[in-house]
Amino acid sequence: MEYPELAVREIIANALIHQDFHVSGTGVTIEIFSNRIVITNPGRSLVNIDRMIDTPPRSRNEDLASFLRRVGVCEERGSGFDKIVSELESHHLPPPEITEYDEHFAVALLTRRSFNDLTRQERLNGCYLHACLQFVNQSALTNTSLRERFEIETKNSSLVSRLIKEAVQEKLIKAVDPNTAPRYMRYIPFWG
Repeated sequence: MEYPELAVREIIANALIHQDFHVSGTGVTIEIFSNRIVITNPGRSLVNIDRMIDTPPRSRNEDLASFLRRVGVCEERGSGFDKIVSELESHHLPPPEITEYDEHFAVALLTRRSFNDLTRQERLNGCYLHACLQFVNQSALTNTSLRERFEIETKNSSLVSRLIKEAVQEKLIKAVDPNTAPRYMRYIPFWG
């Protein structure tokens, strides 16, 4: 299995920088399975997990973040999660799976699977994160951009249309202009 090196590096750097040293008896863990890599750090997320792509940087451990920036591991710009999602999209991998526990935060990178093999939640998360990434890059999600993200042929665009409709119903994304003709519709995250 291959995962984008940049995505793995960013997740590990984030886990180190954002770990909560006040949670005793634990540390950053990296678990490698046949179908995923899971990186867990002590401490809950400092930002709302639905807004990780556009939220300004915030760190628990400024000195560690500064050191990792000086040695070229991170940039301290708050763009780490953007890079992770972008890398996963460009490699056509499922979106990262985020889990918050009482005192821990985990991110899983999943192996490549076809659109039909993704769970409903993975499809919705992929759609939402694609809209977020497009938005911060001053663009918008379209049927075409989402088909490319999930490697779906044009003849199967109805699969993407249904996913977009479901994401709108779940209030994950919204139309830029609801009065646009269906084939020209563009979508942004619910918070955009």
